[in-house]
Amino acid sequence: METKYIFVTGGVVSSLGKGIISSSLARLLIARGYRVTIQKFDPYINVDPGTLNPYEHGECYVTVDGHEADLDLGHYERFTNIHTTKANSITTGRIYQNVIDKERRGDYLGKTVQIVPHITDEIKRNVKQLGLTGNFDFVITEIGGVVGDIESLPFLEAVRQLRWELGENSLCVHLTYVPFIAAAKELKTKPTQHSVKKLQELGIQPDVLVLRTEHDINADMRRKIALFCNVAPDAVIQSIDCPSIYEVPLAMHAQHLDEIVLRKMGVTPEGEPHMAPWLNFLQKMRDASEPVTIGLVGKYVELQDAYKSINEALFQSATYNDRKLDLRYIHSEKLNESNADELLSPLDGIIIAPGFGHRGIDGKFAALKWAREHDVPTFGICLGMQCMVIEFARDVLGLPEANSSEMNPLTPDKVIDIMEEQKSVSNLGGTMRLGAYDCQLKPDSLAAKAYGTTMVSERHRHRFEFNDEYRRRFEQAGMVCAGENPQTHLVEIVELPGKRWFLGTQYHPEYSSTVLSPHPLFMSFMAAAIEYRRQKADKAGK
Repeated sequence: METKYIFVTGGVVSSLGKGIISSSLARLLIARGYRVTIQKFDPYINVDPGTLNPYEHGECYVTVDGHEADLDLGHYERFTNIHTTKANSITTGRIYQNVIDKERRGDYLGKTVQIVPHITDEIKRNVKQLGLTGNFDFVITEIGGVVGDIESLPFLEAVRQLRWELGENSLCVHLTYVPFIAAAKELKTKPTQHSVKKLQELGIQPDVLVLRTEHDINADMRRKIALFCNVAPDAVIQSIDCPSIYEVPLAMHAQHLDEIVLRKMGVTPEGEPHMAPWLNFLQKMRDASEPVTIGLVGKYVELQDAYKSINEALFQSATYNDRKLDLRYIHSEKLNESNADELLSPLDGIIIAPGFGHRGIDGKFAALKWAREHDVPTFGICLGMQCMVIEFARDVLGLPEANSSEMNPLTPDKVIDIMEEQKSVSNLGGTMRLGAYDCQLKPDSLAAKAYGTTMVSERHRHRFEFNDEYRRRFEQAGMVCAGENPQTHLVEIVELPGKRWFLGTQYHPEYSSTVLSPHPLFMSFMAAAIEYRRQKADKAGK
């Protein structure tokens, strides 16, 4: 079948959930046997979000091929169970950079370079190329921002051109907001009407409307919206808040979104989507009543999206372990040795979060010392693993000034040091060790038991590494280097075998945890936390 292209736009306000709607539609189409991928167009000038502050942007997600991407790509992967790449994440900065590079090479033969056709042609090339090179049946392209934003105009103009070029092989889903005015006790459709008219002014007629709302929109109101927006009444769908984002695909299928999209693109829907594994997850989620309490120690805990992939990986692993996740955020700047017992003793397991920079680092050391001495299941990720190494060096190896050269370049014991290939790097954007690398596991290690294999591939995002000069001293004192890169022998995993569950990874396992394939390390960590909770309960009952 010829590749078909679905464009998802948004109106009225941002953060309505275009990524979740795109992911839900992709999940339904995949469940019908189609080959589907999703890409995100972000209208900011940054070439990628790798240098964006979490306070502005939330989590930076990393693809298997080493591209730093928007957190929506995490949603795409968690819903679809497919790997995304650099081609799935495009920013205005990338588009302009590509066009300017072509101009400098002389590709345009001295012609004046303009928004139309040069910028829009580059956008269209990126849309079509993903479908052709990936041999997909459907490419879903989410346009970031809101219709009416100046930054989004080139993308929307490209969509307008593609709609004419592709004909029946293209479709526009427009997500908009229907607010409820509490004082009037009424839902208001005018914002949606204005949003659609703005889209129509740009030459794009939406085929499907998805109405984001907190209250049920009755059939009469939906018919009214259809009439004013030139959309078929059965193609006006509401998206009411769900208890979990993972229930959205079912809510969309209940209103026949997948069937409507297929019919409008000339495909006859056959049967029902195969959603049994997804339904099994949702049933476990609903049935889970007994809690498991996990503490996440980090410096961005006040931000909803800064640790999005970790949050979801914990939720998935708790669900598959038949538990309800009770996730508690602990600000590492407010944690120290004097209050560690008060803050950490209620927990069944502790995550030491990744990050960069010195702020909040002492709180992570305090949490690790307390967790190690009290034998609480503990999982350190990236900087969290490096903090494990530093705390162990200070409190077990007797190196009180041990540190990372990131935090203190003058420390006499650089147990964590900058990677050799990073020493000459001056540009900060896109220059870290990024993407998937192999990791060889020790056969008898906790990691190998969790994975069920001794060779894995995981995604990285770091500049600093375990200093191999100290490896023998660490292993003699009981900290095992349980995983390493087979080519460079860079230490990827450290463990304390004498503890219930005490493990750190240099890589980011949370990036590859999905609804249908929860990550084995998170599953193992969660099982250890649940067992520790049971042991505490048994002890308290005696």
